[in-house]
Amino acid sequence: MNNHYYSKNPETTHEFVTWEFPLKGKNFRFTTDSNVFSRATVDYGSRVLIDAFDASELPAGPILDVGCGYGPIGLAIAFDTNRLVEMLDVNERALSLAQKNADQNGITNVEIHASYIYEQLNHPTYAAIVSNPPIRAGKQVVHQILTDAYPLLLAGGTLTIVIQKKQGAPSAQKKMIEIFGNAEIIHKDKGYYIIQSIKED
Repeated sequence: MNNHYYSKNPETTHEFVTWEFPLKGKNFRFTTDSNVFSRATVDYGSRVLIDAFDASELPAGPILDVGCGYGPIGLAIAFDTNRLVEMLDVNERALSLAQKNADQNGITNVEIHASYIYEQLNHPTYAAIVSNPPIRAGKQVVHQILTDAYPLLLAGGTLTIVIQKKQGAPSAQKKMIEIFGNAEIIHKDKGYYIIQSIKED
């Protein structure tokens, strides 16, 4: 049975829950379900990434949220920046929830659709890519998210991820340095590392 949060069509029975959580000065109302990542609250890593992400010096252009789940990162960034945010996931259940959460929070500057990593994109380039990558999907998937981000970014654009030290942050940072020539840990909190690379050319 495909009942992981990174499965395309989880087969478990629906168990909808709705709750509120403050992000970027807005009290968001989230509906979640069984077999989506962190269904009971906005996970701590996503919170740390949302708080650390700064769009003020980015080039003009859309932002891409890879592995958006039910939407907290992409929706919070869309609300905070007023930029267009494209949100991708393989989990159809999560995508349906992300759209519902966009609608019930009045967030209209988003494009939410299915894609395995970067296979289906609406735009040729992005000002930023953000991800709370699916660690349980394996190192190969995580590193593909990092590697394939580079050609999609505009000059001056950023790739920003959250990953726990014990779940591969040093390895991810090494890979990002290999690809971008730079990767800074811009924030640490309770073992979660926010790692950011800038496309310099």
